[in-house]
Amino acid sequence: MTNPASTSPKALGHIRVLDLSRVLAGPWCSQNLADLGADVIKIERPGSGDDTRAWGPPYARDAEGRDTSEAAYYLSANRGKRSVTVDIASAEGQALVRELARHCDVVLENFKVGHLKRYGLDYASLKAIKPDLVYCSITGFGQDGPYAHRAGYDFLIQGMGGLMSVTGERDDLPGGGPQKVGVALTDLMTGMYATIAVLAALTHRDRSGEGQHIDMALLDTQVAMLANVGSNYLNSGKPPKRWGNAHPNIVPYQTFACADGHIIVATGNDGQYQKFVEAGGRPELARDPRFATNPLRVQNRDELVPMLAEMVRSRRRDEWIEMLEAVGVPCGPINDVGEVFANPQVQARGVAIELPHPAAGKVKLVRSPMKMSATPATSDKAPPMLGQHTDEVLREVLGKDAAQIDALRAKGVV
Repeated sequence: MTNPASTSPKALGHIRVLDLSRVLAGPWCSQNLADLGADVIKIERPGSGDDTRAWGPPYARDAEGRDTSEAAYYLSANRGKRSVTVDIASAEGQALVRELARHCDVVLENFKVGHLKRYGLDYASLKAIKPDLVYCSITGFGQDGPYAHRAGYDFLIQGMGGLMSVTGERDDLPGGGPQKVGVALTDLMTGMYATIAVLAALTHRDRSGEGQHIDMALLDTQVAMLANVGSNYLNSGKPPKRWGNAHPNIVPYQTFACADGHIIVATGNDGQYQKFVEAGGRPELARDPRFATNPLRVQNRDELVPMLAEMVRSRRRDEWIEMLEAVGVPCGPINDVGEVFANPQVQARGVAIELPHPAAGKVKLVRSPMKMSATPATSDKAPPMLGQHTDEVLREVLGKDAAQIDALRAKGVV
């Protein structure tokens, strides 16, 4: 694991972001911007900071193997930023944030609708002092509509937005029923869409001098992410159902249990199916008139799949992969996360990195997947300690001297 070189030009090296967000969707967006070179100033509550700092164990460990205060969850979404502690509930803290906003290109926030207006930190208030500001709000349900004032969480939105209706085992099979995705996919995709929107708004600003307000909602994102599933419903009027690890239109195209693990088999045509059952020593399943073509296999899946499952269970996972790859049948393992990071392709791509850290000595992270030849994503600064850069930012960006910073600290503003 290596620290990517940071000597190349940075695509967003001219951009400064004031990040008032916390937890995941907003920080995921600002981490993307930081990876691309933006100066991201993360505003946190004095004493506690981003909620995810306490979302452990696990925590990063120091050289002696002892837990630090840095939760692994927090580390996953905050590299490349500078942490500044400000009490935005105080009048002086609000004034400080407004002063910082004047020196920033982007403000990112995920407070409840109307919350920041009370502090004079909403879009209209900040636009008045910086007309070309790009201001991105991330909420559960958006800035308008009957649900606008509700709190929105990833799990809740996965359910409300239809994802859980198509995720999980078939209702008529053991273990059937809705399942959430194992990572906070709606939060992450909202952060990704927010990143795209911010970059588009900056491009518009650079051409026209006009800033704008971006209204991102987790529910909007989740519905958009239904993709072909949503389109299928809109054009047929029939809600789709759960298929677990199977495919509604292709058989076999699913997971199977091997003698020592699981494997994915994805036969996209009749020839691949024939090679699959021949490799497994069951060529008669290709000649059986019930299973000769894919439409017939789909029609008779309940008879075929148990026989295939019995066939696959007789051999070990790696043996199946070797046999099927040799005859051109698409297949692959279902890796646990340890196996993912041990995978030679993952290692060759340099996905895991180590960065120096003031408390842990070094922390292990996943680098940005954005590989760019001229302006590569750098991922060269570890997630900051709480308030690590307060003095630095107030001095460099706002020109405050030590006495002024000490006075703010004495009052509990920073």
